[in-house]
Amino acid sequence: QVQPVESGGGLVRAGGSLTLTCTAAVSSSEFSRYAMVWYRQSPGKQRELVAKISSGGVTTYPDSGQGRFTISRDNVKRTVYLQMISLEPEDTAIYYCNTFNSALRNSDWGQGTQVTVST
Repeated sequence: QVQPVESGGGLVRAGGSLTLTCTAAVSSSEFSRYAMVWYRQSPGKQRELVAKISSGGVTTYPDSGQGRFTISRDNVKRTVYLQMISLEPEDTAIYYCNTFNSALRNSDWGQGTQVTVST
């Protein structure tokens, strides 16, 4: 299990920026083999995909994060990042990272990190 630990959330005004960090409790070599994803969940809504990065560094974004979110990874540090700019109140959610496969199985989620965007 990757046992992801997310951090970097907080309260920010609309238009502001945040960078979230997720560190995995596995070796660098093992971490480098995983595609990683960021999801978010708002109150009363299902968890939704925000960004994905393959083991080779190819990134994918659904419409909600397109152009404003950037996912990246540092395999040596066993860390995946989510840079968010031009934040909107609708981005308020708990943000989670996971491996792509665990996310598909809806398993091994961490505690997440709360992002709150005020008007």
